[in-house]
Amino acid sequence: MTHQTSPTPLFELIDARLSRRSVLKGLLAGGAAAVAAPGWAAGSGNPSSLRFAQAPHTIEMFHQPAPGHRADVLIRWGDPVLGGVPPFDHEKLVAEAQEKRFGYNNDFVAFMPLPRGSKSSTHGLLVVNHEYTNPELMFAGLTATTAADRMTREQTEVELAAHGLSVVEIRKTADGWRYVPDSRLNRRISARSTAMRVSGPAAGHARLQTSADPGGRQVVGTLNNCSGGVTPWGTVLTAEENFNIYFGGDPRKTTEAANHKRLGLKGKSRYAWSRFHDRFDVEKEPNEPNRFGWVVEIDPYDPRSAPVKRTALGRFKHEAATCVVAPDGRVVVYSGDDETFEYLYRFVTDGKYDAKNLAANRDLLDHGTLSVARFDESGFLRWLPLVFGQGPLTPANGFNSQANVLIETRRAADLLGATPMDRPEDVEANPVNGRVYVMLTNNNVRKPEQIGRLHPRAKNTYGHIIELLPPGTEGTDGARAARHTADEYRWEVFLLAGDPGNPEHGARYHPDTARQGSWLAAPDNCCFDNRGRLWIATDQGSKQRASGIPDGVYACDVAGAGRALPRFFYACPRDAEMCGPAFTPDNKTLFVAVQHPGENKDSSYDNPSTRWPDFDFRRKVPPRPAVVAIAREDGGVIGG
Repeated sequence: MTHQTSPTPLFELIDARLSRRSVLKGLLAGGAAAVAAPGWAAGSGNPSSLRFAQAPHTIEMFHQPAPGHRADVLIRWGDPVLGGVPPFDHEKLVAEAQEKRFGYNNDFVAFMPLPRGSKSSTHGLLVVNHEYTNPELMFAGLTATTAADRMTREQTEVELAAHGLSVVEIRKTADGWRYVPDSRLNRRISARSTAMRVSGPAAGHARLQTSADPGGRQVVGTLNNCSGGVTPWGTVLTAEENFNIYFGGDPRKTTEAANHKRLGLKGKSRYAWSRFHDRFDVEKEPNEPNRFGWVVEIDPYDPRSAPVKRTALGRFKHEAATCVVAPDGRVVVYSGDDETFEYLYRFVTDGKYDAKNLAANRDLLDHGTLSVARFDESGFLRWLPLVFGQGPLTPANGFNSQANVLIETRRAADLLGATPMDRPEDVEANPVNGRVYVMLTNNNVRKPEQIGRLHPRAKNTYGHIIELLPPGTEGTDGARAARHTADEYRWEVFLLAGDPGNPEHGARYHPDTARQGSWLAAPDNCCFDNRGRLWIATDQGSKQRASGIPDGVYACDVAGAGRALPRFFYACPRDAEMCGPAFTPDNKTLFVAVQHPGENKDSSYDNPSTRWPDFDFRRKVPPRPAVVAIAREDGGVIGG
C-alpha cells in the first residue's frame, strides 16, 4: 500500500531527527557505516558482551547454529500432537489427521512453564502459531500461482486444518528436548473447526453477523496467526495478520467495499477456499472478513477452554501483541500493523492486573483504550486515543459506536493523522531498561522524492529498528519505572540495517560492525535475554538470494560499548524465514521457528530448493517447517 495520511511519514521524521544537534547526545551519527552513541568506542577488542563465535553468514540447504551450540529439531509439520493418527505420509495428507498433527509454517513461539506459575526451564508447554500454508510445497503438481485454481476440496481442507496453533507439552532430557505426543495438555486449534468466542465492544455488532452466526459472537477458526504475546496471568495472545488473502469474490459488490479495500481484499484470493466454502466468498458473506484481524486470547493450560477474540485491541493486520505491566498496575499491549505505511498501536487496560487472583484478569482486555502513534521531528511521539466521539471519530465520518471504530481501526487512525511507518512488525518491551523496540522490516515502495539527507535509500530494502523511551526509562530504575501508560514518549533510531561496507545501503550500526559483527536485513521478530540484550529474527522474503545472506537470529547489546553491534547466532536453511525466538527462563535454551523452508518461485513439491529438515531424498519428503531448540554444548547460558 502507498497511501499516506500524515504529512510527516516516519522516514522524513528520522531525517529531521538525525539532522539536529541531538545526534551528538546518543542518536545516529558518523557516516554511512557507523552510529555514535554513549559508551561506544571502536577498537581492537570486541566491545560486545556476547561471547559466542558467530554462525556462518552463508545460505545453505541446512541450518547452521553458532559454533559450540546444538540445534535440534523439536517438532515438524505433520508430527502427531494428538493420538490416533498414523505416521506422517506426505503423499497421503488427510484433513482429519492434520487437525491432530503439528500445523504448517510455524511463527510465534511461547514457552509456558509447567506447572503453571512456575519458573521451570525443563518442563513446559510450547505454544506455536501456524501462519499460512504453501500448497506448492505440500502437494504435487502445484505452483504458487496455479494453486488457487487447481486445488481439490480435500487439499483445501488440509490447508484449513494446518492453520491455527499447536499446544504441545515438552520436557528437557539428557539427550535434549522432547515433546510428549500423548499429553492430555496437547491441543490443535485450527481454521477448520475450532469455535471461538468474540468479546469486547464489537461482539454482537451487526457487521460481525453472518448466516452461520446471526448473533455475531462466535467465529470458526483463526487465520494468519503471525506473532503474539504472553499475558501476566499465563495466557497467550495470538495476532491475526494477513487474513485478506483467503477471501474471494468482488468486495466492490458488497456494503463493506471501502472497509474491505482498506484491509487489502482485492477480489482475487491466494487460496482456493472460496471455491468450496461460502464464508470465504465476500459476495455471499460480506461480513466474514470483519471477524478476522483481531487478537485472540488462548489459555494453553486448559485444552477445553474456548479461544476469545478480544475486539477492544482493534482490527488490522496485527503482527504482535506484547504485554507489559505498568507501574500503576494497568496492562499495556503493543502491536504493529504489518504493511507498508501502516501504524503502531498501544492498548491500555482500564483495570489493573491482579497477581493474587488470576481469574480476576479473565476479561481485563475487554475494557481499555486503544491508541495509535504519531511521531514528531523533535524526537517525541504521542499516543492518539481511538475513542468514539472524540475528534473526527463521529457519525459525521461514519462512526456510530466504538465497535465501528474498532472494526475500521485503520480508517480511524488515518483520520487522526497517525504516522505511516515502514512495516511495523514485532514490538517488544525490554525487561531490563524498559524501552520498547519496534522492528520496521522494510518498505520497498518508497519513492525517490521521499528520501532524506541522512536516510538516502529510495527503497528501504533492509529495514531498521526504532527505540521508544517511555518516561522513567532514562534513569537507573529501567523497567521498574517505565511509564508505558504515558501519553508521550521519546524515540530514537537504534540501527539502520543493510551492509555497512556498501555505501549505497546507507546502513548505520556500531562502528565495529563490519569487523566484529554481522550485518542484517529485514528485522521482523525479536526477544530479550535476562540481561536485556536484543535477539533479532529476520525475514527478507524473496530478497534473500539477492542480498547473499541467510535469514536467522542476530543478537546485540542495547547499551554500553557494544550497543547495536549485531552478532550472527543462527542461520536458517535456504529460502526460510526466521520466526518466534523465545528463551526458557534460565536462558539455556532458545526456541526458534523455521518458517517456509524452500519457499521460492522456482521451488516446488517435486523439486524444492531444500528438503530440510528430513533430507529424505529416497522418499522425496518435501521441506517441513519446524521448531528448533538451540542450546550450548556445555549447557551454559546462551550468549554468556
